Amino acid sequence: MSRTESLFRESAETQHKLLVAYLCVGDPSVEESIDLAHTCLEAGADILELGVPFSDPSADGPTIARASERAVARGVGLSHAFEVARAVCNRAPVVLFGYYNPLFVYGEARFGEDARTAGIDAVLVVDLPFDEASPLASAIAPIGYVPLLAPTTSQERLLTLGAHTRALRCPFAYYVSVAGITGSTTLNPVQAAARAREVSEQTSLPVVIGFGIDSAEKAREASKGAAGIVVGSAIVKRIEERASKAERKARVHAFVSELRRALDVPC
Repeated sequence: MSRTESLFRESAETQHKLLVAYLCVGDPSVEESIDLAHTCLEAGADILELGVPFSDPSADGPTIARASERAVARGVGLSHAFEVARAVCNRAPVVLFGYYNPLFVYGEARFGEDARTAGIDAVLVVDLPFDEASPLASAIAPIGYVPLLAPTTSQERLLTLGAHTRALRCPFAYYVSVAGITGSTTLNPVQAAARAREVSEQTSLPVVIGFGIDSAEKAREASKGAAGIVVGSAIVKRIEERASKAERKARVHAFVSELRRALDVPC
């Protein structure tokens, strides 16, 4: 059992809702990404999701797209994501979030070797459907593959996922709460919680909810039907809005701490 699977199992037993914090690697710098990752963990995040900058982040809204654009302009890429992972993996599980093109160019075998060395626990590839991910899953073994599910995912598709979870070593499923992009303002956390609960029951996987969670209130409501929540754009926005390193760190720490407190209130 991987440490990510162990974490989800333990959280279910203790009713501890997991907080996954997303950072775009290299925004505003690789060194500060490491510092901000530690900040998120100190503030109460349980898992780090490291976004690999990409020139065409089709699933990401304006906030993360701008962060990715800034990082790409600085020459940041996959190797830098591994650098950040190595610096923080001893403290918490690390999920690498990205798109397939950089992985393909890097080479799946090489990617798997370097991801293992960097201490990556799971990989989420936005534009690689889980039923087409077997070659990558084989290359990155024993690292797990995280499937994406959406409000439009059919019952048939959920059954298909059930047939792939063992081969892909899925530690959990990521429920995209809206049929849209990251940072969406249309999230209904109550509906998302209900749907996430259904997805978990039908796939036998723990589920985290992401996309559109930008406040402690939404985090708490969404978490009622899930093992945890993912917050990305709201964190990246606080990094973007502050001119100094100290201000960025303080704002991120305060916000993640607020999310942690909300998740810790008994349901």
